[in-house]
Amino acid sequence: MADIGIGILGGGYMGKAHAVAMSSVGAIFNTTLRPRLEMVCASSAQSAERYRKAYGFASATDDWRTLVNDPKIEAIVIATPQETHREIAEAAFALGKPVFCEKPLGASLEDSAAMVTAAEASGVVNMVGFNYIRTPASQFARKLIAAGEIGDITWFRGEHTEDFLADPNAPANWRTSGMANGTLGDLAPHMINGALALMGPIARTMGLYETVHKARPGGTVTNDDHAQMMCRFENGAMGQMYFSRVATGRKMGYAYEISGTKGAIRFDQEDQNALWLYRMDGPDATRGFTKILTGPDHPDYEPFCQGPGHGTGYQDQIIIEAKDFLRAIETGEALWPTFRDGHEVNRVIAATIASADSGTWKEISDF
Repeated sequence: MADIGIGILGGGYMGKAHAVAMSSVGAIFNTTLRPRLEMVCASSAQSAERYRKAYGFASATDDWRTLVNDPKIEAIVIATPQETHREIAEAAFALGKPVFCEKPLGASLEDSAAMVTAAEASGVVNMVGFNYIRTPASQFARKLIAAGEIGDITWFRGEHTEDFLADPNAPANWRTSGMANGTLGDLAPHMINGALALMGPIARTMGLYETVHKARPGGTVTNDDHAQMMCRFENGAMGQMYFSRVATGRKMGYAYEISGTKGAIRFDQEDQNALWLYRMDGPDATRGFTKILTGPDHPDYEPFCQGPGHGTGYQDQIIIEAKDFLRAIETGEALWPTFRDGHEVNRVIAATIASADSGTWKEISDF
């Protein structure tokens, strides 16, 4: 085993999740590379020092350049606002340092395209943080589809719905301004990435987006509260997706339904340790959806627990991401999802916004 110095930019919600993941991934997955929490960067020296003490980093800084340029930092996790992603990633790649970047990849399509160019020119490992598709249940769904267990796919429905801004009296905050912070920039990337993982590339899209609560205490809302899209996948299947931060009653509505010629699959992140599978075989009287509880026979489950049905949680998804990132660094081979995969999500979002603005279908290839 060898240790590897990790620098994490951002110490808030996701910064903490990644620090915890890097602290525990070696023991859980017995990784060859063992992370060493070397430095954390935050927006002020005081908050950086607070995160250092709380998470166990060796040092702290309020200057991202100090972290990126430190020779003790051998791999970088970007968990800062998306407008900072491009400059940090480009600097890290110039030094030959692997980068894991939280979604969305860039604040704009131009930014994410530039980040892909920098990543691929450097030849350095790069990954994007789409954690929800890494649950054992969704990984198993991908395997079932790839193996043809539900036949040729004909239809997909996906959603990412939450209600953290359903109350019109909730005050304006950083999420309510700037298109990149709206639902299409915040929640939609997760489900679009999930659709791409399960179904393959999207060929064209037709979208709508809307601001439900245009004014909130403390400010005007300048981005979208919810959005929907129809799409046609390159494999010919039809699809539809809905994204919302005002879906009253929904807490973690990352959910999908997939229909095939031999069966169907249903999943809901609010019950993330279960997958529903329908097989079109046997007598009609006994056919129905079967609830499959995840267990040691499903991808990335057993390292956490040997008991079927005991379940994994949100933090475990981040630990699985850390394992994949370390494995990619160890082998030098790209693992999904790379920066290019993150850019593909941004292309779909850009096409959906353009479609909504023009009222016409848009080809993804045009973006």
